[in-house]
Amino acid sequence: MSRAGTPARPPGGGARIGRGLSRRRLLLAAAASVLANRVAPARAGLPTGDLIGTLRWHVTRHEDTLLDIAVANDIGILAISAANPGLDPWIPGADQLVLLPTAQLLPDAPREGIVINKAELRLFWFPRGGRVRAHAIGVGRDGYDTPVGETRIVRKQKDPTWYPTPRTRAERPELPAVVPPGPDNPLGRHALYLAWPTYLIHGTNKPYGVGRRVSRGCIRMYPAAIERLYEEVPIGTRVTVVDQTFKVGWHEGELYLEAHPEPEQLEELEEQYSFTPRPGAIDEAAMALIRRKAGEALARVDWDRVEAELVARRGIPVRITRPLDGNATVLGAFDGVASPGRSSPSCPRRASPRRRANRPSSGRHCRAGPAGSAGSTERPAPGPCGRPPGPAARGSRAPHIPRACDPCRRPGRSSTRSAHPGPR
Repeated sequence: MSRAGTPARPPGGGARIGRGLSRRRLLLAAAASVLANRVAPARAGLPTGDLIGTLRWHVTRHEDTLLDIAVANDIGILAISAANPGLDPWIPGADQLVLLPTAQLLPDAPREGIVINKAELRLFWFPRGGRVRAHAIGVGRDGYDTPVGETRIVRKQKDPTWYPTPRTRAERPELPAVVPPGPDNPLGRHALYLAWPTYLIHGTNKPYGVGRRVSRGCIRMYPAAIERLYEEVPIGTRVTVVDQTFKVGWHEGELYLEAHPEPEQLEELEEQYSFTPRPGAIDEAAMALIRRKAGEALARVDWDRVEAELVARRGIPVRITRPLDGNATVLGAFDGVASPGRSSPSCPRRASPRRRANRPSSGRHCRAGPAGSAGSTERPAPGPCGRPPGPAARGSRAPHIPRACDPCRRPGRSSTRSAHPGPR
């Protein structure tokens, strides 16, 4: 099978393979059309510059898992689950459209060196004179929280040696005092040491732990990502760590909101690949941030869409301003992106004429859409037969992915695979 996912044509299987190829191509073409039609042309003189990347779709094959898709695209598994709630990461099924959260608003932090946003489990690298890049990361779990603040890279090491802390050895007496480089070393093959003692940005020998809150405070990356970053980042590079669940920014004259799940909701994603929306829990800090970022364009803010996305928390940038020309059909990039055949995730309720322009109404919020992403009216993309996806995508509980260090058996296969990395 080719890298692009197009299977080779075996003797005697032409008709079946041809139908599968046609279906996949139609799905990809439809998804590309949705994204292309939602990209607004650049308009001179309008605020921009806060958004990087573009959202992409992936059409699954029967052997795909969301975890493999996450590793291949440098995305955390929880980020994919938030964007595609209810989809079983082990058995998503063939010909499912999976939204890849490969577009991001930049965090509210100095755009220099490395910026880490714990809330979205992502690292941003600002190379001098180069294009900003985003990478998935894993951060500290409860009791081993990754600190917030500013520090610097003080040392780089290829094939690092791991020295478990006394606390780690007390919890895991079987660990040796020194773990040399090799396949059993949880630091992987590359490490960037911070000025904060015992804290590193490093690789891992268990890639499926990236994109989760499972480490002992360090920042872990996929092996390919840390290898590239290791070669580019000089000693002395500034590192800023923030914890921003909400991000707001401008792109080609339109204001965008990116809302991520709370830690408790991430725990739910770990257990059942979806989380419980909280329609009444609208964060006033997020509202204040939107008002500040909107500035003179505050009257253009669609507060219904704001409320819907603060409930959905899909972790993707969504346009929250009405078009300048007043034409509702002129859509900005990532305008509540839905897959072909899905409705827009904006709240179906119209704003009250008496609503104040600078604040949302109290007590009236969009509820979670049936069988779709939380807080939206989206529905899962129909399968090839025209029906919605399987039970997991309709909200039933999917097989459990175990916590850190527990092996899990992939349904339908005899081999086992660790779903989470062990502690650093």
